[in-house]
Amino acid sequence: MQTSLRDQLFQWMKTYAYRYSETSFRLASGMESHHYFNCKELTLHPERLSALADCMVEELIPKLIGDFQAIGGLTLGADPIAYALSLAYQKKGKLIYPLVVRKEAKGHGTGQQIEGFWKEVKSCLVVDDVITTGGSTLKAVAALREAGIEVTKGICVLDREEGGKEALEKQGIRMVSLFKKAEFIA
Repeated sequence: MQTSLRDQLFQWMKTYAYRYSETSFRLASGMESHHYFNCKELTLHPERLSALADCMVEELIPKLIGDFQAIGGLTLGADPIAYALSLAYQKKGKLIYPLVVRKEAKGHGTGQQIEGFWKEVKSCLVVDDVITTGGSTLKAVAALREAGIEVTKGICVLDREEGGKEALEKQGIRMVSLFKKAEFIA
């Protein structure tokens, strides 16, 4: 039986990215949890990242009706995903620019908060590795919108199901995830 890309990614998530501990982990949101997901175990490994990009392009992104000219989010979680998706689209003959959104505008040079060909685009698919409260993704959305870029859709590897998707929806972002936390706890 042929293993789907999503099934393979799920196995890699279970093996490499997911951790359970009796001692709580502190999350980027400031919350604490016994469940921790380090998606860098997928996004910083060439084979896993390539499979992730293919799965997102073939299975996840088509669920979001509509077009976009760029993919990006808050550095560091979004960066490898944006690059990989841009390259996956390039192989299909479609130009999608990767954008990097800094946590704050740099204090030197041009002082930009967004790197990449952001002046060339009108719409961006926001991306993140893990969504908990949605704070990091919302920070990226605010910077992109401030630059005049339309952001109405987003994707992530994992939704921790702790209010992030709902917080993004309140800001007009339809978010879809490849995985949900509940899938790993069953």
